[in-house]
Formats: sequence, C-alpha cells, structure tokens
Amino acid sequence: METEIFVKIKKRATELIKQGKRVFAYKRGILPAYPEPAIFTDIAQVDDMVYDKFCSVNLSKMLIGEQGEIAVFMRPCDTFSLNMLVKENKINREAVYVIGIGCGGMFCVEDGEENGLLEACLCCEKTEHAVYDELIHEEHNSREKSFQRFHEVEVLEKQTLDERYAFWQKHLSRCIRCNACRNICPSCHCKRCVFDNDKYDVKQKVNVSAFEEQMFHIIRAYHVAGRCSDCGQCKRVCPQNIPLHLLNRKFINDINTMYGEFQAGADSETPGPLSVFNIENDTCGG
Repeated sequence: METEIFVKIKKRATELIKQGKRVFAYKRGILPAYPEPAIFTDIAQVDDMVYDKFCSVNLSKMLIGEQGEIAVFMRPCDTFSLNMLVKENKINREAVYVIGIGCGGMFCVEDGEENGLLEACLCCEKTEHAVYDELIHEEHNSREKSFQRFHEVEVLEKQTLDERYAFWQKHLSRCIRCNACRNICPSCHCKRCVFDNDKYDVKQKVNVSAFEEQMFHIIRAYHVAGRCSDCGQCKRVCPQNIPLHLLNRKFINDINTMYGEFQAGADSETPGPLSVFNIENDTCGG
C-alpha cells in the first residue's frame, strides 16, 4: 500500500517530468530493502519510483557533475550536505530544484532484513530542511530522539589512552579498504584521493599492514573536519560495521567546544570554523 507522502511524491514527479524537467529520486532495486538512486525523464518510469524507510542513500553527492537543470527530492539531512557542496562550488544551486520531503527516519538493513532505525536517525537533530524550493509532507519529519548525539564520544573520552587505542585498533583492523565510506561521503569529493596509488591494486590494499588502514581513516576524518554534516552514511555502508561516525563526531564535538556550536551545511555561505582565522576573535589561542 502506498503511503500518503509517496503518493504526493509521485504526483509531483509526474508534473515536473511533464514540464520537461529531469527528476532525481529512488527506484525499486533488485530487493525491496535496496532501492536505488535514479534519474527519471519519462512519465512511464514513475511506476518504478519508490519512497519508503529503506531509501537511506544521501542523494546530494550524486549531483556532482550533473549537467543541466534537475529536480531532486531530498530529506532534511540531505539538504545539509547539499549546502556544503554548493559552498565548495561542487554543485550549481541555481540548476538544482529542491523538493524537501518528510522523513521519519530510515531503517538499518542487515542481510537484506530490517533491523530498526539507523543510528544516525536515532539521534538526528536535522529535522528541518536547510534549503528547499518547495516542501512535501514536511510534518512527517517529527520524531523522538532515542539517545544523545555525542554520548558515545563522551564515553570514549573518559577512557584511558590505552583503552581508546585498543578500541580503535579492534575496529580499524577489520577495514578491507573497499573505499565505500569515502565514495558515499558528500565531503569526500577530491578528483584524486591521496590514498589512490597506481602501483597498488585493490587486492594489495586488502593485504597491507594495519598502519595504512589507521592512517586512511584518521586522515579522512581530519579531511572532513568542520565539513562533515554527520549524515551517518560512512557507518551505514561499511561492510565491516566499523563505527566511523565516531571519528567524525569527535571532531564535531571538539569544534563545538572550542569555537561554539556549528552545524556544517546549515547554510551555503558561512565559512567553517577551520576554514578561516581571525586573530582578533580566535578563541583557541589561549
């Protein structure tokens, strides 16, 4: 049975396609729990469209490189990532027509089966769209948070250095360098990653020492510091279930403490706290 919000989405998509616009949304995948991002250009294609609690892919990064005007359906968290990409000149905002859609949280999928809401959704604070041209069923955004966003970070901070090292050694040692976290991350959009090397293929990356695994994730966390909107996609796509979001949240929490609360992507103009320096009002100089 189609939900009220999905009926509205399909109706609006049909109207936009009739106007000659391309529409970016989700289509049915091979399995119900794995819908796929897709661009719709024909009314007949709308029959394959889907919007349910398995549509967890952040569509913002996939707009990079798109030519011409396009309409896209976005949840609140997606729009924060979009703003960051607009700010970094990776997306032309004037070419993107944003239809904000309601989101009550997305399901975590394990072995093709639903397993409760995603961790990012359980503590999500981005229940209002940061940018939009129109809204559909925005009242559907309301939901109750299950736990505090920085709780796990604070637990780790109370541990000793040896305990924290053991924690990350345990998790990062499982990394197979599939690059899923990097490829899905809206803030990772370098044309060539510093870790890509023509001398080594994927098979060799899997067999490297733990040193490269640790350096890859630590450097990536520094790379997105002040730019990560905490969409949680890195943790969602990791086949080894490594809690990569905790590295990002550690930096977010530190930035909030040292510079004042800052939400990456809240707008597309404000410079990030690590992007500018003003000797007159910098609070980190002691």
